[in-house]
Amino acid sequence: MVLQAKMIVYSSKSSKGTLFPVRSMLVFFIALFGFYVCYFSFTQIALENEEGEMNGAEERTSILCKRPSEIPYDQMQYVHFPRPMSYDRGECACTPVRFFVIVSMQRSGSGWFETLLNSHPNVSSNGEIFSVRERREDIASTLWTLDKLYDLDWRTSAAKNECTAAFGLKWMLNQGLMDYPDEIVDYLIKKGVMVIFLFRRNTLRRLVSVLANDYDRKTKQLNGTHKAHVHSQEEAEILARFKPDLDVSSLIPSMRSAEQSMDACLRRFRATRHMILYYEDVIRDDNALSRVQEFLGLPVRSLSSRHVKIHTSPLPDLVDNWEDVRRTLKPTEFARLLDG
Repeated sequence: MVLQAKMIVYSSKSSKGTLFPVRSMLVFFIALFGFYVCYFSFTQIALENEEGEMNGAEERTSILCKRPSEIPYDQMQYVHFPRPMSYDRGECACTPVRFFVIVSMQRSGSGWFETLLNSHPNVSSNGEIFSVRERREDIASTLWTLDKLYDLDWRTSAAKNECTAAFGLKWMLNQGLMDYPDEIVDYLIKKGVMVIFLFRRNTLRRLVSVLANDYDRKTKQLNGTHKAHVHSQEEAEILARFKPDLDVSSLIPSMRSAEQSMDACLRRFRATRHMILYYEDVIRDDNALSRVQEFLGLPVRSLSSRHVKIHTSPLPDLVDNWEDVRRTLKPTEFARLLDG
């Protein structure tokens, strides 16, 4: 009996000793779980607050970018804040950008005019990108090219990148512009693109320049190199020596066709926000370039170009068969151009 009692007492003590560690472990795991729940909850709240602050900051930045106080409300559709994929605009992310296109014809002073614009520290005009036929083979490829350009992902030597304030291209009438005029006008209006028309009043001088340029393309008078534009007086004098012989039988139809092309373009694109410039006015009017900069919303600067004008002499000195040309044009509406 005594032995049995001792065994019962020992069994009872052993049960209590085993139960104590189990309870301790249970309490420990409950406490650990409670700590985890509290930590997770506080972390989630902190993340939500941080995300809310970030979203608020992005929203405030977006509002600041979209509502610059110095820009009139009626011009807001022409102000953009592009986010290029190929680089970060950084501190200039909220610098407003105007999109533009220079619409012109060959030998109308557009190359010289574009170099003037690109001398402005905040302008990037990217040349005749539609001279490449694949970029304008249909309306889809044309609009895709324009989208890439105006996303600021079009990289050329003219690109000012981060702090560009005006971004555009030069588009000639014979480079697909008039193939889809309705679609292109609709795109320019929706995209908020401003148009600068640059034409030449004296279509006779333009024709002389076209023929002289075609001649140099074939003969390459400057050390075997064709140059549509030159940067020295010596080069200009060499190219000016050539005097084209104008075909008087096609002279008037050719000049009328040029004027009709200009008129058709101005008529089809009249719904765009635009300004009209003539080469002769840019040369003679000291304020012409200031008006262009104001039109593009730019701070007005003194603009410069390295281009040297090739044909500076009076028309009779530039045309080989001048007397035939004069007699042909004298009785027509183009007589006014003979003294130009």
